[in-house]
Amino acid sequence: MLRRPVVRHPHVGSPSVWSSLLETRIFMEMALLPASLPLLMEAPKGDGHPVVLVPGFMAGESTLAALRLFLQNKGYDVHTWGLGRNVGFRGKHANALPQKIRYLHHTTGRKVSLVGWSLGGVFSFYGAETTQDCVRSIITLGSPVSVDMMGNQSPPALKAMYRLVSHRLGASAHLMQPRAKAMREHRRLPIPTSCLYSLTDGVVPPQEATIDGDPALHENIQVPGSHVGLGFNGIVMAIVADRLAQPEGDWKPFAPQGLLGRVYRMTTCDKQAQEMLPTT
Repeated sequence: MLRRPVVRHPHVGSPSVWSSLLETRIFMEMALLPASLPLLMEAPKGDGHPVVLVPGFMAGESTLAALRLFLQNKGYDVHTWGLGRNVGFRGKHANALPQKIRYLHHTTGRKVSLVGWSLGGVFSFYGAETTQDCVRSIITLGSPVSVDMMGNQSPPALKAMYRLVSHRLGASAHLMQPRAKAMREHRRLPIPTSCLYSLTDGVVPPQEATIDGDPALHENIQVPGSHVGLGFNGIVMAIVADRLAQPEGDWKPFAPQGLLGRVYRMTTCDKQAQEMLPTT
């Protein structure tokens, strides 16, 4: 199988105003979730290994309810991060997540997968950096995991909220943390990593939600939909199940088959995303 280089999306700048306004699509996405039942039923069963879900900025663990229920029904040992609402970078959060990963690894004897939505994906990278021997895979959903010298390109309103709630200097203050060095330098952990992103994400632009990496371990997967609806998106949930079902030690890039393959190619792929799929 030919594996193409893993590269970040070439988008430049902030999300379009139109994409930001369309974040209200979440209500339609939630209403359409029952229609995704055939797709979700076809998704592969899990092997029971522990999975930790991490919410996005200003989101509580209840926002992960649909994804948690789905993965539990697929047979995974699902946990949330247990720290309540994500109010931005806090030292206690950054330290508690690695402790939880090590605890689950110790008590189950299994490596842990991390699924982080938005800022939760950044926390997942932080958590995995010091617990690499305990982590099986990382999946991010619209997460700002790549940052350039120009800084974060999220909409001004979100930046203002982050400064108000988390830190007066904004997200850039946290990127100066020693633990963020790998992210600043675009160095990736030697852990299977899948970054899901949307071209119409009104919060995190594609160039920040995608990574450069090793095609044997890392990938970017384009999905349709809004940023705030990623956790209720049937296609996203099916892809998460597909990625989690990869055998430990035998991870392969996303190559959708069956109903997921048909739906994915019909609803998602622009030319670049289609080219990123593995070819034989």
